[in-house]
Amino acid sequence: MPPVVIDLKRTEDPRDVVHRAVQALAEGRIVGFPSESVYGAAASALEPSAVERLARWKGADASRPLSLALKSGEDALDYVPAISPLARRLARRCWPGPLTMIVDDTHPDSALRVLPDAVRAAVAPRGTVALRVPAHATVQSVLRLCAGPVVWTNAHPIGSPPAVTATEAVERLDDHASLVLDDGRCRFAQPPAVVRVDGLKLIVRRMGVLTDASLRQMAGYMLLFVCTGNTCRSPMAERLMRNLLARKFNVPIESLESRGILVMSAGVSAMSGSGPSAEAVAVLAQRGLDLRPHESQPLSERLARFADLILTMTRGHRDAILAHWPFTAGRVKVVSLDGADIADPIGGPLEMYQHCADQIERNLIAWLDQLDIQPLDSLVLPGE
Repeated sequence: MPPVVIDLKRTEDPRDVVHRAVQALAEGRIVGFPSESVYGAAASALEPSAVERLARWKGADASRPLSLALKSGEDALDYVPAISPLARRLARRCWPGPLTMIVDDTHPDSALRVLPDAVRAAVAPRGTVALRVPAHATVQSVLRLCAGPVVWTNAHPIGSPPAVTATEAVERLDDHASLVLDDGRCRFAQPPAVVRVDGLKLIVRRMGVLTDASLRQMAGYMLLFVCTGNTCRSPMAERLMRNLLARKFNVPIESLESRGILVMSAGVSAMSGSGPSAEAVAVLAQRGLDLRPHESQPLSERLARFADLILTMTRGHRDAILAHWPFTAGRVKVVSLDGADIADPIGGPLEMYQHCADQIERNLIAWLDQLDIQPLDSLVLPGE
């Protein structure tokens, strides 16, 4: 019997649709869902028979297990309590979104240990588990209301083309699903990327919405310096730290980003596209560093969310960031290790800029030993 199809764009009560989907999952039925990438098929992880049916339809086995769908990156800690810094970074930057991340599940406190044996065999047969956080409001609502985790897979059998519309999902699922939610064509209309995180190693199992370049950026360590206008103090700190890190790892400055190390700067009151101050350019030129290409940018929520560490020039900058974006707590610190402010040299003589750069560099050298920055071991692409 073909599934019931509900058009989300025409429904009068979206909450009723969410409750119907939650009820269907709780009753051990398979449901087709839209996502930002391709349509997915899901079953409750508390219903082993439903998960087994989903695995048989998919053609999944120990080498190609099903995934767990989570409502947020924070939920990953329930299943991977000892999640690595690299995996945590990807979760913060990519979820909700088109990424499936395979991580170790060997921790004794993992919530996987309380799932039925058949479900663990379907999602974690070899000491790893694949996690996904779909970026779709209806799916997120369903996941929040479900009594337990949800097993997820793309809504097409292995070897078949992905389903990017509800019509294609219905065709692929046939009578295996009882309900399919139709939200039109998926935004990206291609599968999510699949990566395996193993320590500092990022292995790309499948390219998808996220490209090679974007995965490298998402996986890299991002250090962000913040001042007021982003024309002198934070740009000088950015260039000085790039130089220090390049020397530490014995690589050219230009190759830092490709090795997974990104150093940036911004201003809490900056305008976009302003050049650096002439004095800052002159001071760094004396040190063999070229600040001329710098263009100012305002601190944004995206930068604040992506940064692994935010170093501010003053305590006021730090407090302003925490007040505006509380989620950065623990990642925002003053660049001076003694907590002192680095005064703004704007409008002062060249000697004041030189003193400012000296003060910044002394603190950056001290920070080098404290920062948990390591180049990525490797990024293995499909076919390599």
